[in-house]
Order: sequence, then C-alpha cells, then structure tokens
Amino acid sequence: MTHHALTRADVVAVPNWRTVASVFKLRIGVLIMLTALAGLAISPAPAPTAWQVVLMALAVLVASGSAGAFNQFVEADSDRVMKRTRGRAFASGALRAGPAWLALIVALLVAAVGATWVWINGTAAAFLFLGAFTYGVVYTVGLKRRTWMNIVFGGLAGSFAVLTGAAAADPAIGTLPMLLALVLFLWTPPHFWSLAIANRDDYASAGIPMLPVVFGVERAARIVHLNTVVLVAASLLPVAFGAGAVYLVAAVAGGLYFLRRTQALARDPQRRTAMAAFFASMVQLSVLVAGVAVDAMLR
Repeated sequence: MTHHALTRADVVAVPNWRTVASVFKLRIGVLIMLTALAGLAISPAPAPTAWQVVLMALAVLVASGSAGAFNQFVEADSDRVMKRTRGRAFASGALRAGPAWLALIVALLVAAVGATWVWINGTAAAFLFLGAFTYGVVYTVGLKRRTWMNIVFGGLAGSFAVLTGAAAADPAIGTLPMLLALVLFLWTPPHFWSLAIANRDDYASAGIPMLPVVFGVERAARIVHLNTVVLVAASLLPVAFGAGAVYLVAAVAGGLYFLRRTQALARDPQRRTAMAAFFASMVQLSVLVAGVAVDAMLR
C-alpha cells in the first residue's frame, strides 16, 4: 500500500510525457487533422503553398488537442465514475486540473486560430475556432448531460475541420467540401453511439443521457444502422458533383463494410457487435479519406 501511494505521488509530482500527451487526445486529433486535409484535397481550388498546408494541419491538430484537453478538464468528476475513462490523467489524479492547465488550453487554441488567421485566412480561422468551440463548449458543457442529441450537434466539430481545410484553399466553400462536411456530420453519431451501446452502463451510472441510456440498447442499435444507411448514401453524393472513380470505390467499399457491422449490431445488440461497429466506423472514414487523397492526386 505504501509503494502504491509513493508511486502515485511520484506520478503526480513528475508526470511522464505519455500522461501529458493523453490529455490532448492526440489519436482523435490526428484523425480530425486528416479530415481537414481531406477537405483541402477535395476542394477544386488550387492548393495553398506547402508551408501553409503544414501550418493548417498543425493548427487543426493543436486546436483539436485543446478541445480534447478541455473535455477532460471539465469531465474529470464524471470520468472517475466510468470504467472506460477513470484512468484518464485528470480523473485519476495523475495530473491536477488547476488554473494553469486551463490557461494552457486556452493559449493553445488562441495560438492555433491566430496563426491560421494571420498566415492562411480569416474564414479558415473561423471554422477552426468553431470546431473546437463546438466540441469543447457546445457539446461538453452545454449538451452532453442535457440531451441524447448531444453528439448529433457535437458532430459539427468534424464538419468544421473539413471546412477549415477547404477554406485554406478557397474561402468560398464549394459543393464538394460541403458534401464531405455533411458526411462527417452524419458519420459522428453512429460512431459514438456504437461506443455508447458498448458502454451503456457506464454512461447510465455517470448520468449521461446517451442514446442507449434513453431509448435502450435494442432501439439504439436500430437507429445506428439506419443512420449508417443515410451516411453511406450521403457519401456517394460527391460523385455526382465531380469526385472520381477512386473516391467512388472507397465510399462503396468503406460504406458496405460499416453497414455490414451495423446490421450485425441491429440484429444482435451486445458489447461485441457494438465495438465491431465502432471500429468499422474508423475503417470507413479512413478508407474514405484515403479515397479523397488518391482522387486528388489523380486529378
């Protein structure tokens, strides 16, 4: 018991880099950054300079990390209640959620938005801010504990990332980037609701009204599948507005894979099928983004 106490005290005193990095949800941040690059790639406008592309990508990563850290900062108490999140840095006490962290979080967002405003353009900076604000404030503070529709509106954060990338090429957003932003908006609910079904009891014990807590697992699973049908249909729309054959193949292949998993979830709603659907959503989005990138290179 003494050894455990000393170990914990040491971690609090000198947190390692993994502990600090985990606060910023970097894996999610990288995915958000890739969707921003996809928004840039799908835009028919000429690409900005290479250094502006790098700056935009890093700004999206930093802003996403800031929003992720704010999410953990605000939800430290509820995270302690949930098995899935009780090991997070603020929830476990490995890091102290004090004013210095809040100042750092705000400073990172200001730096990312400011750099985008100065060296890219104001429209991209505005979309970047709106993405972080939507996830950090609208979703985390405003809606998460109030309505099962929380993640529907929270899904706008991913859409704003796409629009940030597109605006870096042309502030006058075209049809293709708008459609990709729609795809991201529709992708977020089945992605998170699949995870919520797998962790339904956790959310219930924390008092968070996620879809399966409010409507039950079976009905939630059917909603996830129907939402995925709409998502896959929407992902095909860019083909009618100029997206190429590679994009079409990626949208069909990734979409069918995701649909197969959500259909299995609807037929047999349990943790195993829910997690399979959750991971399938990641595969679908990754394949779609890769399709956008290859399509742009062949243009």
